[in-house]
Amino acid sequence: MRKIQFILIMMLILFVTACSNDDQVTPNDRFEQYAAHWNKQAFDKMYSMLSNEATTLYPTEEVADRYKKIYEDLSITDVNVSFSKLSEEKLKAATKNGEATIPFTVEMNSAAGPITFGYDATLVEQGEKDNKNWFINWDPGFIFPQIKDGGKIRINTVQPTRGEIEDRNKMPLAINASVWEIGVVPEELAASSKQTIASLLNMSVETIEKQLNASWVKPNLFVPLKKVPPANEALLEKLWAINGVKGKEVTGRVYPAGEDAAHLVGYIGKITAEELEEISDRNYDANDLIGKRGLEQLYEEKLRGEKGVTISITKDGEEEQFLAEKPVKNGENIALTIDVNVQSEIFKSFGEEAGTAVAIHPKTGETLALVSSPSFDPNDFIYGIQQSKWDELQKNPQNPLLNRFASTYAPGSVMKPITAAIGLQEGTIKPNEGIEIKGLTWSNGKGWGDYKVRRVSTSSKPVDVTDALVRSDNIFFAKKAVEMGDKALVDGLKQFGIGEDVPFEYPITPSSISASGSLDDEVLLANTSYGQGEIQLSSLHLAAAFGAFLNNGTMVKPTLLLTEETGQPWKKDILSADHAQLIQKALRKVVTNGTAKEAQKADFPISGKTGTAELKLNTGEDGDENGWFVGYPKDEQNIVIAMMLEKVQDKGASHLTTEKVTNILKAIR
Repeated sequence: MRKIQFILIMMLILFVTACSNDDQVTPNDRFEQYAAHWNKQAFDKMYSMLSNEATTLYPTEEVADRYKKIYEDLSITDVNVSFSKLSEEKLKAATKNGEATIPFTVEMNSAAGPITFGYDATLVEQGEKDNKNWFINWDPGFIFPQIKDGGKIRINTVQPTRGEIEDRNKMPLAINASVWEIGVVPEELAASSKQTIASLLNMSVETIEKQLNASWVKPNLFVPLKKVPPANEALLEKLWAINGVKGKEVTGRVYPAGEDAAHLVGYIGKITAEELEEISDRNYDANDLIGKRGLEQLYEEKLRGEKGVTISITKDGEEEQFLAEKPVKNGENIALTIDVNVQSEIFKSFGEEAGTAVAIHPKTGETLALVSSPSFDPNDFIYGIQQSKWDELQKNPQNPLLNRFASTYAPGSVMKPITAAIGLQEGTIKPNEGIEIKGLTWSNGKGWGDYKVRRVSTSSKPVDVTDALVRSDNIFFAKKAVEMGDKALVDGLKQFGIGEDVPFEYPITPSSISASGSLDDEVLLANTSYGQGEIQLSSLHLAAAFGAFLNNGTMVKPTLLLTEETGQPWKKDILSADHAQLIQKALRKVVTNGTAKEAQKADFPISGKTGTAELKLNTGEDGDENGWFVGYPKDEQNIVIAMMLEKVQDKGASHLTTEKVTNILKAIR
């Protein structure tokens, strides 16, 4: 019995011993835990695993805090620490000696690209009998082996050259050119001048003083404050008159076309904290400039380029050692189909008027001008606009900051050729078939209530589609729309791309048929046919739609970049070649016999259509009117201009617009 008890006791001892051995932490286990913390950049937890010797030599600010700062400065991500576990034989030797060496490899990504290095970790066993564990003998080589015995980590950034924007003839729209960097020499500057300088440069006195109090500043050194475009001569003249103010010519962004192309080109400005947070993965910092609107914003990624970055180790008396290097990648230049001469001619034609105009080549689809008036000077925005100028723009009732060419508007009677094309294709309108229309007004019955469609003048004979376009007869188109029905008109409008996104590089608000997308209300159906109701079109869409009449029924896709393929169809076979020719002839008669007689002032034939869009909430009310004209040279057919002027009810309505388009075509011919 005693023998059995002895055997059981011995077996229990062996079992407990085995369990105790299984629970014992090995150097492999310990370093695996350390590597896991490192991969997560949990530097405080890493520090808690260091040996007594390491923590004595390196306090937490030299390890955890230093790791954190270095990793942030170098934009370290995707850390991966790997190692091969020690064999059983080496583990036994380590347990006996109380020390183990584990080679490991570190892989990471940085601002300058991938970094990989190998190093050896020495682990030592510390603690009392029942509380022993393994700890890491850390030294700076764990950060990078090259700084084990000292040295400085250096990061050097090379800014890319921003790509330039040019027109079809390589004329500059956004370029890198000389600008003035305005600054002061402290010993020459009177204290009383700070407020004047601050006001002129749209800065605070506190900001100027902060610059002057920087550690590197000396009384005789030039202290830069802000950049000013050379075109701002009035501001520069005031600055040069102040004692102590100096200037250096440096490279900066310049917009030679100024107001003429501001809404199209846009401008760059200093990145905001919100923008920096949104794009934190794209190699920007708080001092960078970024596209704020227009093409500068739209093509930011192409224009921006990528910074060149090098990370290296420097030691006194030793050659610099490079850890990673990413070469600078300059931004791409962008060439547009825009003709800056056409752009400027159109913009200047607006004068004090508000509105928009788009010019395209109807055969190729190349966009020659995208204009919004009034405008602003993008050069004022690059380095911080003066508060007085900003207030002036904000308070201007014509809203010069609004990009009108990207917006949609009621088209008025320039809609009628589109309705005519739909009716001709659908068969409701027949080329030479007229209808009797009596009086100036028409209603389709009691379902219309008191509402009546009104036309400009009466007719003494049946009105056909050509007469209706020449006379701009609302009643003809309203009657034909009701006859064809809402489904046929909606389907036809969709054939012209109305209700879908315009396939264009620059974001244009999609044209729309109505708020609901349908025309199941008969009054709305009638009004839509002649460009009232709820229908909205952009000037670009209108110009492209008129191109279908010049291309035998094909509406060409508009392009903006010279690299795009031209002459590609957006919508095909939306009307027949015969019907396209009929509408072309009618558009010529609109000028010779109809509502666009101002276009006869040109010494070459112009065709087109006028339109007046009434902006009022209820019938019988007075409201603003927008005047349209979509015109082109009849013979060359190398440009279509769609122009809209706002609030022209007391200025000649669409006649004023026709006159302006005529003068533009004369000037650019």
